Amino acid sequence: MHERLTHFREILRYVPRFRDRVFVIAIDGAVVEDDNFPNLLLDIALLRSLSIRVALVHGAAHQVRRYADLIKMTPSDVDGTGITNRETLNVAISAANRVTHEILEGLSANDLRAACPNAVVAHPAGILGGVDHLFTGRVERVDTELLQTLLERDIVPVIPPIGIDGAGASYRLNSDAVAVEIAKSLRAVKLVYLNTEGGVSDAKGVIRQMTVQEADTFLKRSRTELQPGAVTKLTHALRACKEGVERVHIIDGREQEGLLGEVFSNEGIGTLIYANEYQAIRAAQKKDVRAVYSLIQQGTQNDELVKRTRGELEKVIGDYFVFEVDRNAVACAALHVYPEQNMAELASVFVDARYENKGIGAKLIHFTEGVARSRGIANLFCLSTQAINYFIQKGGYKLGTPDDLPPARREKYDQNRRNSQVLIKSLG
Repeated sequence: MHERLTHFREILRYVPRFRDRVFVIAIDGAVVEDDNFPNLLLDIALLRSLSIRVALVHGAAHQVRRYADLIKMTPSDVDGTGITNRETLNVAISAANRVTHEILEGLSANDLRAACPNAVVAHPAGILGGVDHLFTGRVERVDTELLQTLLERDIVPVIPPIGIDGAGASYRLNSDAVAVEIAKSLRAVKLVYLNTEGGVSDAKGVIRQMTVQEADTFLKRSRTELQPGAVTKLTHALRACKEGVERVHIIDGREQEGLLGEVFSNEGIGTLIYANEYQAIRAAQKKDVRAVYSLIQQGTQNDELVKRTRGELEKVIGDYFVFEVDRNAVACAALHVYPEQNMAELASVFVDARYENKGIGAKLIHFTEGVARSRGIANLFCLSTQAINYFIQKGGYKLGTPDDLPPARREKYDQNRRNSQVLIKSLG
């Protein structure tokens, strides 16, 4: 699968969206010691070659445990969430320094300039639940100007889970929490968590994507059944999305080309939590018939859509989605399902002329594809007379023939005689 995903032409479809934007990549300490880490660094080098700016945040829990075992000490905390005594802080600093150095070595080997800045200002977590957490800290602020300066000069910031206060005292931080603060400060378009457990799973396997609302509900319902690491990642992913980060990915950092497979495909290999940029999209209701009919009328005048009567539309309004601006429907799309063939048609995509060139059509298409995937649809098809190149070049569709259509849809196709191009997309 990943050979297809990482084919250069596949990647190029996404580059304009991400060029000069920031990805924050949070790497668990265990991933740094995995055999796949050199491949991961190659992926990061590719991102940089495509003018995607990258900031790295790393953990060190794995190394803290190992270092503590070597000196026969039991750490009071390993991941920056519990109580950190002086001995554990010293071990954490040594472990974090080692991980930082390994990352800097690896980046240098790939001709990437990097630096470890003192950009995270911390303060003590304090007394929580009546217990002094000693040298466990919280992020007070991020020196955004320093990080931006590095990024603008093509230097990759490498940020450890250690923060320093204004008096020069060090504190152990949770790297997942640090990654959220870094992503917020840099207005990152993506925050990617690389762990050794993979995406968030339920009884059916890895959950490929969830809105913030869905993830929130899932966490509340399944918290006791999830591994502690999954709870931590999901909790911070939710906070990141709620506080301005558009996309958060949770993936297995040990999987070869997993990073590229996740960020350069709609399907991905882990779990995507997304702040609902689709919040303006909702399922159409009976009250929307008039607005949707008006949009379709505009489309038929331009010969972009097949003409529908209002009565026909009322019967299938449940297949439609609308995009709202100030509570007014300004665009629509439909998903007509053919269960016997496990196929669905993406249809009636239209944006009011006043709202063209704002990416609304693309959001509707991506949203509708996500709905099809969530319903287990294997193949999506659409018919087009004027947007054929868009669907092929931007949407990942391939040219098909009328013979690819479900029988019921083929019959209608033959009747309308528009000679629309059939386009097919596998949803994997």
